[in-house]
Amino acid sequence: MKELLLIAIGSAIVNNVVLSQFLGICPFLGVSKKVETASGMGGAVIFVITIASFFTSLIYKFILLPLNISYLQTIVFILVIAALVQFVEMFLKKSMPSLYNALGVYLPLITTNCAVLGVALTNVQNEYSILEGVINGIGTSVGFAIAIVIMAGIREKIEYNDVSESFQGTPIVLLTAALMSIAFFGFSGLI
Repeated sequence: MKELLLIAIGSAIVNNVVLSQFLGICPFLGVSKKVETASGMGGAVIFVITIASFFTSLIYKFILLPLNISYLQTIVFILVIAALVQFVEMFLKKSMPSLYNALGVYLPLITTNCAVLGVALTNVQNEYSILEGVINGIGTSVGFAIAIVIMAGIREKIEYNDVSESFQGTPIVLLTAALMSIAFFGFSGLI
């Protein structure tokens, strides 16, 4: 149990997928304009990464390894992730159309979000069991959600501040992301 907790905290805070590993930057910068859409994207990413971690671990352990075709892992993982994102997109379109419209093009981009594929490959690389892989997926996706919601909150506050013209727009967002990364680097000694 202690090891699972260390995996979860380590993947969420210490090795944050966005701020430490720099994976998933596109949705992190693109969807973090409003807290509502950022939390919606965070929820979608939590669902996709958690389910993808489970299914990719199952496929790797029970299909790819026994058939000695583990070299196909990246292609198989991308197909699984794409199918899961299509499921999430159909679900959001039917049940939450306002969130679906707010996420716009960034929802299908979860398919190509390197954070999702990165978690699946990390689970294989670290030789995690299926449970450890799912816990790593949950921790990583919660870390993504934390980072994107914090960024959205900061960006909402920045809108009402007097920012010099040369820093308006993308420069202040990138500077904010860099400062957040430095702040999260302070957690590196925890685990």
